This record gives sequence, C-alpha cells and structure tokens, in this order.
Amino acid sequence: MFTIDVTAIQLMPTRGTAWLWPLRIFTDLAKSSYVLWALFAVLVLILLMLPRLNPISRPVLVAFGVRVQYLFFSVLIAMLSGEIIKFVVGRGRPFVGGEANAFNYMHFSGSEAYSSLPSGHALTAFALAFAVSSVWRKATLVMIIYAVLICISRVVLLAHHPSDVVAGALTGIIAAMFVRYWFAARRLGFKICPDGTIEPLAGPSWPALKRVARDAFAP
Repeated sequence: MFTIDVTAIQLMPTRGTAWLWPLRIFTDLAKSSYVLWALFAVLVLILLMLPRLNPISRPVLVAFGVRVQYLFFSVLIAMLSGEIIKFVVGRGRPFVGGEANAFNYMHFSGSEAYSSLPSGHALTAFALAFAVSSVWRKATLVMIIYAVLICISRVVLLAHHPSDVVAGALTGIIAAMFVRYWFAARRLGFKICPDGTIEPLAGPSWPALKRVARDAFAP
C-alpha cells in the first residue's frame, strides 16, 4: 500500500477506456456468482445422471461429484470470507474521492465503492486455481496463469489496487486449503498422510467419465 498501489493505478488506462472491452469480458471468468452457478449446474447434472447409471458406473460419477463439491465449497467459503472482510475494512476503490489515495477507508459502509479489499475476482480465481490444482495436478500451470491474469485485469481495469488482489489471492488460497482439510479429514477426495501432508485420492479418469456419460445418455 505504501510503495506500489498509488504508482500502479496512476499508470493504468482511464476507467472506461473503449479498447479494454476484451479484458472486461475475460475478467468475468472469475466472477464468483458465475463460477458458483456453473459448478452448481454440474452438481445438478450429476444428480440427474446417477439414477440412469448401473452399479458399476455410479461410483465413478460419485467420485467425480465429490471433487466438484470441493471446488464449489472452496469458492463459496472464499467468497463469503471476502464479503465479510470487505464490509469490515471498507477500503475505497481506486480514485474513489477523486484522487489516487491508497488509504481511503469507510469501515462497515457496505458500499460497492468501498469494497476494494480483498478483490473478489482474485480470491475466486485463486481459490478455484488452488482447488483444481489440488485435484488435478496436471492443470496447475494453466490455473496459475488464469489466476494471475485475472489479478492483472482487475488492476488494469482500475477495479482494485495491487494490494487488493494480493489480499484476494491469499484469502482464496487459505479458504481452499481449509476446505481441502475438511474434506481430507473425512477422506472425501483427499487423505491425510502420516507426515501431515494432504494428497488427493485416486479419482476417475477422463476415459472413465466419458464412458459414464455415454451410459447415462444412451437411449
């Protein structure tokens, strides 16, 4: 906040710059409501598919459903935590009040203009990135790039200060770690190793999921 925030936002394009429209579309890929509704739709689809499956295919889909639940609750807990912090902290968004002030606060205001810290998009992106990477390790690099680009987009669009997206990233990761531990303690998708580390349990492969989908939608 002392060394980066004001300088960084002063270097950004003016809010509402026309050529930034692709960035405005991209940044919505980490809008918490969109991500949660998408994951919820997948969970509903899984529930609708289960009665159509035979006893061999059903456990495969259930195992996949547990992993989708982990993604859903990681983002949900991150979002709820972020909303509480936003309300309490009440940090003004860039240039609210007319100047580049990194210490513009109105605690407990509940106003959108004073809900800059933490960044909701950043916490959603990093909660999702951590959760997906915890379940599917091969997706780690892609998810890190996605989350970092979301954070950059929030600063470029003058929706947040750099410290807001850092706080959002930390909030999202901590929330996803908390949910992972809760799942692991119940051996839902994860296990706690003797040395205290948490590892994902073996899950359904992509070919197995495709086979289950064919079985569920077969005439």
